[in-house]
Amino acid sequence: MKQPDIDDLVNRFRSPEVKAIVLMGSFAREDAGRFSDVDLLRFVKEEAKDRPSAVSRVIDGRLVVVCDIAPNKIDSWFTRPEEATGIIVGLRDAQPVWDPDGYFEEIQRRAREFVWDSSMQEKADVYASREMVGWAEEAHKGLEGLRTNDAGRMLNAQFGLSWGLTTVVRVQRGVLLTTDNSFSSEVIAAVGEDSEWGKLCSTAFDIEGKLPLSEQVKAWLWLYVLTARMIENAIKPEDKDVIDHTVSLIQVELERR
Repeated sequence: MKQPDIDDLVNRFRSPEVKAIVLMGSFAREDAGRFSDVDLLRFVKEEAKDRPSAVSRVIDGRLVVVCDIAPNKIDSWFTRPEEATGIIVGLRDAQPVWDPDGYFEEIQRRAREFVWDSSMQEKADVYASREMVGWAEEAHKGLEGLRTNDAGRMLNAQFGLSWGLTTVVRVQRGVLLTTDNSFSSEVIAAVGEDSEWGKLCSTAFDIEGKLPLSEQVKAWLWLYVLTARMIENAIKPEDKDVIDHTVSLIQVELERR
């Protein structure tokens, strides 16, 4: 598959409301593969109500994904920990392909100077605490799925907890992801590959495909327990009852199996 013609893409997607166009992802990092999509960010003057924020097109046999970024979105990258952990490194590695007035240059400078400070950590703790409450529902689905041998419930639990718990830890630990393709390995590395949490997370993902669904779900349920323990100091009083109740249910139900 041929390399994308960046100049052609710029000409296609440049318009009066666009201030800069930036290449992100694998092509910006220069590790794109045969099936990698081309990620473009278009920085626009203001949010538009009459067009989607992202469009996907096939151009010269390659999937091209174009996301429009309004000024208010940029601010959230630097103030919301759940967004900062997913975008900051990407901004640092991005390649501006059309930036006539240096608009993105200033954004990239902010990204390269970004520091995870106490204010971000406070927000991250609040986020992690609330998310643990939210993912309690998936834990309950997993328990009911195990009780009734309901594959649908177990799949829901597996999907939700795998993404949810790794995201909770990513944000609470302030892990700035290099790429979303390595989110699990980077979070595990940050916690410690030899830690109890790291080992159980690796088991739960079951990369080698050796575990039956029920055992994977059990692993994710135990990981909910370990995550609650690991971020205990971040859990807010108003969230504690739901989280503690869920942890207790998991312990009682799985220890009898």
